[in-house]
Amino acid sequence: MAKKKIKYPKEFLEHVKSITNKRAKVVIDHILEHGFITTDDLQTKYGYTHAPRAAMDVKDAGIPLETFKVKSDISGRQIGAYRFGDITQIQTKRVAGRIAFSKKFKKELYELSNGKCMICNGEFEERYLQIDHRVPYEVGGDIDVARNIEDFMLLCGSCNRAKSWSCEHCDNWQKEKKPSLCMQCYWGSPTNYNHIALKEIRRLDLQWTGDEVKYYDAIRVIAEQNKIELPDFVKTVIVDKTKKR
Repeated sequence: MAKKKIKYPKEFLEHVKSITNKRAKVVIDHILEHGFITTDDLQTKYGYTHAPRAAMDVKDAGIPLETFKVKSDISGRQIGAYRFGDITQIQTKRVAGRIAFSKKFKKELYELSNGKCMICNGEFEERYLQIDHRVPYEVGGDIDVARNIEDFMLLCGSCNRAKSWSCEHCDNWQKEKKPSLCMQCYWGSPTNYNHIALKEIRRLDLQWTGDEVKYYDAIRVIAEQNKIELPDFVKTVIVDKTKKR
């Protein structure tokens, strides 16, 4: 799907040239050349398997992006693609994107969380956990120099991607941009929340490790025998127990 090259204003081009984030520059340069970039492009040409994160780096640098669908040249299916949004909304003060975290800061978070992801409660080596803003950067911006460790948490890559997807589809992210709503959300305060992306939802992430795995396997077998999806079966057991109390 070829597109005619767009002629961008000089001020816009000067701004994007000043961006140093490598992943953001890949996305920007590709869009400048081709008009848009697809999730296939990001994975096959540049090795980025998490397209939303690459797109977010561009947004973090103050460049508006919009998402749309195109037909994949590889699979023939509809896939996501990104192009510049309203460039008059560019935020020139965010050229550098997010401020980097020190190793000391991450180590403090790691010790505070006992080496666990705050969402799934899984235990990970420090290198496999990522520092996450409780209030998404898109909503609350970054904290300049003095950072309160309570404003951040560590997430595993899987949970961080799940949070990114959920937040990006939340009305507060897209319209309201109220940090207080983020802090009342599961993704901002997983141990004390009253909504998930503004929806009346509750969730419980469970993991079975070590000797506990045999109980998980047993539950899975019983659920299969009853032809019930495992999450639904677990909820049924909990509800039955609650009713009998």
